[in-house]
Amino acid sequence: MNRVLTSAILVTVLGLSACTNPGRFGGDAGAGAGLSGSTAGAIVPGSANDPTSTAYFQQAIGDRILFAVDQSNLTAEGRTTLDGQATWLLTNTDYQAVIEGHADEQGTREYNLALGARRANAAQEYLISRGVPAQRLRVVSYGKERPIEVCSEEACYAKNRRAVTVLAGGLTS
Repeated sequence: MNRVLTSAILVTVLGLSACTNPGRFGGDAGAGAGLSGSTAGAIVPGSANDPTSTAYFQQAIGDRILFAVDQSNLTAEGRTTLDGQATWLLTNTDYQAVIEGHADEQGTREYNLALGARRANAAQEYLISRGVPAQRLRVVSYGKERPIEVCSEEACYAKNRRAVTVLAGGLTS
């Protein structure tokens, strides 16, 4: 039994060490990914440095806005994020968006579903006011059913009081 365990550990260590050498296939580190040293700063389609990608939208623009307790009014920071979203959506017309409304775990299920809907609608109305066609936007409320933080502290509650813009590409004609 001890020999089997030792062999398994040895195979695991060797396997993991083979994964840590980026130049193991020859050439430079980017060659395995189809990149050469001269294109290291180039835009990789679909990555966070591609301004037409959903990854860019999520990381550079921001896909969520936060709300105060029991509120669906947009904050100045939320409006700034939505301004960026509107600009991105107007530039990238092949995308539709679903705006998800969320609430923290406090309150009843029914109350939080209604609050999530008001938050999603507030974001949708703002995007429409910035020129995004209404037919490209949908809203859904999850209330308190999909928390991103689970704990009974204000820091967690604050992260769960949000509206999230989720993109779907290629759905427009």
